[in-house]
Parts: sequence; structure tokens; C-alpha cells
Amino acid sequence: MSKPGAWIQKCVVGAMICWLPFLGKAQVPVVIDTDLAQHIIIYDEIEILKDPTGKLTFDQVSSPAYARQFLGSDISTPQIHDLNSAYWYRVRIQRNPDVNKPFIIEFFDQTLDSITAYVPPVLAKDAQREPDSAATYTRILMGAKHPFSDRLFGHKNFEITVDNTTPGTSTYYFRVKTTQPGDVIVVLRSVQFFIGYAVSEYFSFGLFYGMILIFSFYNLIMFVAMRQRQYLYYTLYNLSVGLYEACTDGIAYQYLWPNSPGWNHWAYSVPLTSMSICALLFTQALLHVKTRAPKLNRLMSWVIIGRAIFFLACLFVDHYWFDYKFIEIVPLSLAFFTGVYIWKGGYRPARFFVVGYGFLFVGFMLKFFIMLGYTWLNFGVISYYSMSFCFIMEMFFLSFAIGDKVRLLRKRKERAQQGMIRQLGINERLQRTHNQELERQVRSRTQELTSANDQLQHQAVALTRANDQLQHQAEALQKQADALQTQAQELQAQAEELQTQAEVISRMNALLERDNDQLQSNVKRVTQARALSAPMDFEEFSKIYPDKEACYQFLSDLKWKEGYACRKCSGETYFSGHQPYSRRCSKCGDEESVLAGTLFQNTHIPINKAFYMIFLIYSSKGKISSHKLSSIVDIRQSTCWSYLDKVRKLMDERKKELRQSDEQGWSKLVVER
Repeated sequence: MSKPGAWIQKCVVGAMICWLPFLGKAQVPVVIDTDLAQHIIIYDEIEILKDPTGKLTFDQVSSPAYARQFLGSDISTPQIHDLNSAYWYRVRIQRNPDVNKPFIIEFFDQTLDSITAYVPPVLAKDAQREPDSAATYTRILMGAKHPFSDRLFGHKNFEITVDNTTPGTSTYYFRVKTTQPGDVIVVLRSVQFFIGYAVSEYFSFGLFYGMILIFSFYNLIMFVAMRQRQYLYYTLYNLSVGLYEACTDGIAYQYLWPNSPGWNHWAYSVPLTSMSICALLFTQALLHVKTRAPKLNRLMSWVIIGRAIFFLACLFVDHYWFDYKFIEIVPLSLAFFTGVYIWKGGYRPARFFVVGYGFLFVGFMLKFFIMLGYTWLNFGVISYYSMSFCFIMEMFFLSFAIGDKVRLLRKRKERAQQGMIRQLGINERLQRTHNQELERQVRSRTQELTSANDQLQHQAVALTRANDQLQHQAEALQKQADALQTQAQELQAQAEELQTQAEVISRMNALLERDNDQLQSNVKRVTQARALSAPMDFEEFSKIYPDKEACYQFLSDLKWKEGYACRKCSGETYFSGHQPYSRRCSKCGDEESVLAGTLFQNTHIPINKAFYMIFLIYSSKGKISSHKLSSIVDIRQSTCWSYLDKVRKLMDERKKELRQSDEQGWSKLVVER
């Protein structure tokens, strides 16, 4: 698909083509005359022979037997729909050496894969007929599957030169084979007109792609400034449109991958897929579909996933599926319908969105119906450039939609600010009224409390009198208590004697218990000192930490020796957790394992072996190898290496603390900080 360069002139020519009548059964030669600058070869000027087998040779199709099988085109310009067949085209040019300027034949559709041109030879001035032998023809290979450097002209279309040095009529044959539907638009142009047209067309390309880059750069800046995803999606959408158009009009092949013709078959599918996905993402962000139409939002998400899956299937299963471009009607229709639905729901920025997608929808449907065979919709160049024009209009109106959304948001913000100011005034008045009411209630309550205080004072006098009566009764009771006191003193003397004996026995028990504890502590200290002073095998080490219970007890005492503090809410009270020695916060309910925050968190090896590995690494000052460690504890070398690396790093980080530590220095490596 080309761009609108020199499109006004082409539209005029295309409109003229649509109204030309059929020219009869006999092939009409194209006459070169002085006024000829450009002539589109149409109807019976171009004859067609379909080759379903694809095996016919030039000698066969140029023979008299096949010459009568060529038929004139029943539409203005032939179209290729049967991708399994090869098509032969025959064009007759009536030469005129009096026209002293060079001419070319150009194929307008640059997506055709293979075009084999058979050019008649240069004839002597006295020869007035065509050569009899097909061998005298020159074969020229063209098409999108050939390197760009092989072309006669550095132009996106395919051109061959026309010999006009002698009078007479020349017959040109063209064999076309392609893997996607295409238009066989053959044009006879003078080189002078071709150069001017090409310059104008490439100038139009610059304008078109420049507009895309400007729109993309502007929206990218808006995304960086405002951090709204709709600008990023719109930027990606515009870049996808630009790359898709560059793929379909041959610009990408000319400038991006001129030496990789294989890309031409399916390179357009990448930006086409990106264009569909970004269009739906942009629609979701711009129109707030998630909140305004949740069901449509879910449908869009499924369509995005489906479109991505279809692209992967085309890429890895069958590239031929890329030609099913009509599938884009699904995301396009969904975006258009969503815009209409949300616009009807009262969201004003959607109106520009609907207009923009309306242009694109009309252009796509025009191409779609032409592909289905409704040839009366083919208005020549106008139809050919319809999608380009629709893309431009869509970009304009989508930009208006974004601007309208920003304007609406600004207006809403201003209204919200004004409403906030009004609400603050109302709040202030309510606050004054509320304060006055509180003052009135305070005065009333004060009076009530004063009255109640007077009543309490009268009650206090009555209570004082009652207290005096109780005092007299207490004196009588005191006398009885004195007698009981005498008896209690005698019993106290006996109790003191028994207490003295109990204290002597208690001191003896305390001395025995202290001696026992000292003995056990000395045994443990000697054992640990033995562990730190000399190599100890795992069996000896297991006597200190015989099982998982002992290891967990040691970790619990070491981890919470300063007291418990919840990791989430810093609460200091806890209950026992579901796991052994774990603690659950009584405030927030968070349960912390005894292994959490230690070197053994998420470990998959026995805990006592993990203890022993750290002990061995610490005892050897980190110089033991992972292989030796693996052979000692009977654990994979990779696991030992991981523990060894982690402990070495901790020893290096805490070397100052470890130098000042006692025989329990290896335990300072257990808890992570």
C-alpha cells in the first residue's frame, strides 16, 4: 500500500479508469504518442492466461496454441485471488520512434512475490514484425522475493525499460506468482514523468511518516510527563501503523531490510498484530472501559490474548495464515463498538474516538469487500490509497479524543476544587454551630453536676455518723483481738523455731543444687570447648545437638534472647505457634517460625547436619573446601558450596565481632541481620 504522494493526479486517472467501457474482445495495443506521459493498462489492453499447474513455459504460452487462450480483463485492472496458480499477462505496445523520450513499464503493486518479464528484442529499423522465436526474448526477474539491489531503478515498484527506437508493435509477457492476494496494475510511463512522480511520492512518504513520528514523539513526551498509559499505547499504535504501512508499500524493504527478501512475506504481520493489540489497550485506557463497561473490558482482554495466540500460531505453524488479514475486523469492530457504546453512555471524549475509528472502519470494510469480490467498489487509485487516508484521519481524531479527555479532566478538576471550597465553607459554618451547641451542653451539664455534688455532701454527713457507730463496735472487737493476739504470739514462737530448721535445710538444698548446676555447666563447657579446639566427627557433635528438637531449642533461645518482637506490628506478647518452637503474635496473629531470619530458613537438609556444617566452616576459619564438606556430612557438593559461600560472607562481614567472641562464636553466624 502506497502513500498519498501525487495521489490527486492518480485519483483523477483512477476515476477515469472506472468509467471506461469494455473495449471488445481483440487486444488493444497501447500506443506511444507525443502527449503520452502515463497510461494505466486496463481491460482488453492486458490479456490474461491462468496456469493452475504453474508449469507452463514461455515457449508454450507464446505459441499459437496458447495465444488464443489469452482473455482480456473483465475489470479495470486484473486481480490475483487463486494463490496456487500462476498467471500470464500479455501487453502489446505500439512503438513510435518519433517520440524522442524513454519509457518504462511499471508494476504498481510492490507486494507481488515473483514477476518474470519476457522483453522482446531490439528490432532493426527495417523490421516491421515481431520475432518468431521465443528464444530471442530477454527474461528479467523481478518481485518482492528478490534482493532490492537487483532492481533496475531504486524504487519501491517494479520497472522495466521499453524499446521505442523502431516502429511497430512489441508484445511483452509477464508471469506472476505470489503468496498473497494482489492487484496487477501495469502502467506505461515516460521516464521523465516517472522521475517527477517518484520524487513527489517519496516527498509524500516523508510527510506521512514524519506525521507519524511527530504524533508518536509528542505522545511519548506526554507519557513521560503525565505517566498515563494511554499515551504509551497510542505511541506504540502510531509506530505500528507506520511500520505496517512501510511494509506494505515497499519502503521498509527498500530502507530497512533490502537484502532480506524473505521478510517481505510476513514482516507486516508483526506491526499488524501490535497495531491490533495496542489499539485495544489504548481503547481500554482512553475510555475507562474497565469501570464504564466491565463486560466489554473482559471481552477486549480475551481478544488481545486470542490475537497474540493467532500470531504465534502463524509464526510457528504456517506462515500462510498471515494472509488472513480479515481477522483484524474483530479487534477493529470491538474497539469501534466500544467507543459507540461509551459515547451513548454519556462520555463525551468518545465522540472523537468514534469518528476516528469510523474512518478506519470504513476504509477497512472497503478493502474487505473488494477482497471478497465486490469489484464495483474498486475505484482504482482512490480505493488503493483509502487505508492511508483513513489512517491519517484516524490519527487526527484520536489526538482530538486524547485532548478532549484532558480538557474534560481539567474541567472536572476545577469543578472539584470549587466544590471543595464550597464544602470547606459549609464545614466551617457547621463547626461554629457545633461548638455553640457543645458550649450550651457543657453549661447545662455543669449545673447538673453541681446539684449532684450538693446531694453527695448531705450523704457524706450521714455516712460520718454511721462511721462513728462502727468505730465503737470496732473498739469492742479490738479487745477480743488482743486476747487472740496473745495466743498468736505463742504460736508464732513455735513457728519461728520450725522456720529456722526449714531455712537450714533449704540452704543445704540450694548448695547441693548449685553444685549440681556447676557440674553440668562445666561438663557442657568442656564438651563445647572440645568441639571448638579439636576436630569432631558428626557422631560426637550429635551428642551436643542430638535431634531436631535440641536444635530448635537452641535456635529459639538464641533468636529471642533479647525478647520477642513481632515482625509486622512489633507486638511483644505471643502464643505458641502451630510448628515446634514457633511464636504467634497475640496482637496481629502473625506466626514466625523458629527458622525464619536464620541461615536455615527454607533449608531442605537435616537441621543438625546444617549445624555441623556451620561449625566445621567456622572451626576451619572458612578454609575447608566444599568437596571435603560434602564428603564429611554426606550432602551434595553444590549445597555445601552454597552454605560455604554464605557462611564465608557472614564471617567476613562480622570478623570484628567474631574476634571478640568466646567459644560460642559460631552461633553468631546463625541469625541473619
